[in-house]
Amino acid sequence: MKKDWPCAPVSLQNVSPNAMRMARLLRMSRRDVLLTGMGAAVTYGVASGVAGAADAPSAPAQGADPVAAQFMAVSRLLTDRPTLDLRIGNALYAGIVQSDAGRQAQISVLHDLMGKEQFSSATAFAAAAEKADPALKDVIHDILTGWYRGVADGKVVVYRSALMFDITKDAVYPKTYATGGPFYWTTQPPEVDRPTGHPALSPSKFVVEPT
Repeated sequence: MKKDWPCAPVSLQNVSPNAMRMARLLRMSRRDVLLTGMGAAVTYGVASGVAGAADAPSAPAQGADPVAAQFMAVSRLLTDRPTLDLRIGNALYAGIVQSDAGRQAQISVLHDLMGKEQFSSATAFAAAAEKADPALKDVIHDILTGWYRGVADGKVVVYRSALMFDITKDAVYPKTYATGGPFYWTTQPPEVDRPTGHPALSPSKFVVEPT
C-alpha cells in the first residue's frame, strides 16, 4: 500500500505570484469543464453553418449597387480578360466612385456603349468610348490604373494581384517577392517583343509619381 506523506501547510507568504496564479487556473471545477465543452460544441456548430453558407451560392444583397456589376463587365472588356476577381473589383469600384462623384454615371455610359456594339478588343472599345465622349477617357484611365496598378483614389487596394505583375510574371517579380531560385536575378531575362500596336486613347498628362 502506498504511503501518504504528510504535507505541511504552505504559507502564502512563501508562494510566488506566478505559482498562485497557476494554482487558481488549475482549480477548474467539473461545472467549468462541462460549460467549456458545451461552448465548444456550440461554436463548432455555428462555424459549420457559416462554412456551409459560404460554400453555397448567395443571392445578391438587398440594396446592392447595380453599377458595381456594370463595372465588372466593363473591366473585363477593357482588360481583355474573361474573368476578374470580384473582391478586388468591388474594392476598386468603391475607391474609383469615391474619388469622383461622376464616375458612377460614366461607368453606366460605358456599359451601355458596350451593349450597343460588339467590340473585338479593348482597344476598339476604348477608342469608341473616347470618340463618343472625350470625358470617358478619364474613367477608363481610372479603371485600368486600378486593375493594373492596384491603386484607386490614390490608395493601394491590392499589390501582389495587380495585373501589371501578372503580365510580367515570367520575367519580373514584384518588389519584396522572390519566386525564383537563388541568384535568379543574375540570369539573362527573356526577350520581349516590342509592341507594334497604337494607343487606343489620346495622350494624357504625364505625372511623375514617387517610388
